[in-house]
Amino acid sequence: MENEKKAPAIDRKQLTCKVILRFGMAGPLLAAIFFLPAGTLDYWQAWAYMAVLLIPMGWVLAHYLRKDPELLERRMRTLEKEKRQRAIIFLSYPVFIAAFLLPGFDRRCAWSRVPVWLVLLADLVVLAGYLLFVRVMKENRFLSRIVEVDAKQKVIDTGPYAVVRHPMYAGILPLYLFSPLALGSFWALIPAAFLPPIIIARIFNEEKVLCRELPGYADYMRRVRHRLIPGIW
Repeated sequence: MENEKKAPAIDRKQLTCKVILRFGMAGPLLAAIFFLPAGTLDYWQAWAYMAVLLIPMGWVLAHYLRKDPELLERRMRTLEKEKRQRAIIFLSYPVFIAAFLLPGFDRRCAWSRVPVWLVLLADLVVLAGYLLFVRVMKENRFLSRIVEVDAKQKVIDTGPYAVVRHPMYAGILPLYLFSPLALGSFWALIPAAFLPPIIIARIFNEEKVLCRELPGYADYMRRVRHRLIPGIW
């Protein structure tokens, strides 16, 4: 239709610069979070964790820069439009900070003795969670970082969306919960335990927005009953 507004074209150069900047900052930021509290670079669990996250992340970013920059641009957005979502994110900051800073102090003070096999198993769970997130991105190219509904968006009910309504959260939740063990800390599991209620609160609000703004979502909720865990919730 002639009067239909077209979405502004993606500035690939600007997007590429943004992606390179953020990815370039990820390594030094994670290193500071882990190694400064630890007081040493002799922290193999942190090196392994960074490799598990950053290597596949680099490949995914490069892939979507070529194949679907629009999706990647949505993933770069950070300013939530919903007031309740902004409040939820604000409340989540202390939890994330504690969950990711504590392992370094744990390494410095030797509070935990996480066996090597459990650290490696946790790394595998973290990787599996990230790969599920990537699979969700492949299925839903409107997967924005913030809660919003695009004018061209439609309900996705295929792939992992045929099993649970929020497969992205089903992937990142075990990633976050097993990160303390991957970093060699039992104590960091305490703040990490507050992450599920935060994600659940985000899901409840997100579903209200989707029911209000995305045609067909209420019917999808009736077809796919479970949000995160098949057969349970």
